[in-house]
Amino acid sequence: MSTDKPEDLPSDEELGQMDRDQLVELGNKLDGVELVEYPDPWPVKGTRAEKRAERQVAFWFAMSGLTGLAFVAAFIFWPAKYKAYNEPGHVMYSLYTPVIGLTLGLAILCVGIGVLTYTRRFVPHEVAIQQRHDGGSNELDKATILANLADAGNRSTIARRPLIKRSLAFGGGVLGLALTALPLGSLLRNPHAQSANKDGLLHTPWLHTSKDEKVFLRRATGHAEEISLVRPEDLDAGSMETVFPFRESEREDHEALIKVFKRGDSPVMLIRLRPQDAARVVKHEGQEDFNYGDYYAYTKICSHVGCPTSLYEQRSNRILCPCHQSQFDALQYAKPVFGPATRKLAQLPITVDEETGYFISTGDFIEPIGPAYWERKS
Repeated sequence: MSTDKPEDLPSDEELGQMDRDQLVELGNKLDGVELVEYPDPWPVKGTRAEKRAERQVAFWFAMSGLTGLAFVAAFIFWPAKYKAYNEPGHVMYSLYTPVIGLTLGLAILCVGIGVLTYTRRFVPHEVAIQQRHDGGSNELDKATILANLADAGNRSTIARRPLIKRSLAFGGGVLGLALTALPLGSLLRNPHAQSANKDGLLHTPWLHTSKDEKVFLRRATGHAEEISLVRPEDLDAGSMETVFPFRESEREDHEALIKVFKRGDSPVMLIRLRPQDAARVVKHEGQEDFNYGDYYAYTKICSHVGCPTSLYEQRSNRILCPCHQSQFDALQYAKPVFGPATRKLAQLPITVDEETGYFISTGDFIEPIGPAYWERKS
């Protein structure tokens, strides 16, 4: 704003009596602004072309509202529960993420196109020349700039276009609802409702339902009915294998065999350290007997944001998460040594069943797996 004011400035009383047009003219004069062009986009009001342009803008705002409603409906009602490729409903499940992404993207795109179309068709495209000056803004400058803004809004003719205003309110309101549906959706389900069993945050499918139950370590072969259990001799020194829980009571239960692979908290990394590395292991307090010789089992769920820690580097004995490059030291109870993760990977207690020679877990994880949440104490 200009600091070199002309001497014939209006008094506060005169300033209060000025209308908007006078304030706009005064503001331009004070700021050294010269309006070269300020054409009215529609010098003849109410023409068919003007009405057509208004309907185009309203169309895009209305489309934003409709696609926003479609997003909210899909987010709430579309089947999002995992279905394997050979199960009924797999196609609908596989379309869940594309549908909510497409509808939300279209809602944002349509409101953007509507704003751009309105700007092109109804906002005057002025050409102005202004001298630049240093300094702050006083009360006179503030009054005149507000008048300029109000004048720009008036010249854009938004006040006399109820169709555009209503469609913008509809599209913008629904888009706002769509953007709040994501955080609100997480509040619809109580995450602690089943904390005492494997469906709560504190436990996993590795939880023993009885004292004498045996939970074996099972490979994923790609076929749910194919049961492939793991023996110590199956792993070479320095190797890693992903395993899932298996109970003999589930052998003939097709649903149970499939469900274990759907659970995000099921997969575990079974690592066999090289003998020279196993001699340097530092165990976590209270978990000194969780391993079986050179064999250690850690959850595959990263403690940062829950990505799968699918990589094991044999030479450095580091477990790597490919999402955000967190690294965990397998020789020091899988504590984080690099990246954003701040908690160690939970360790599963394992041993070998004397009767069968297969690996079994001796219990569930003694701490929650995955990323932190508000009530977590470890």
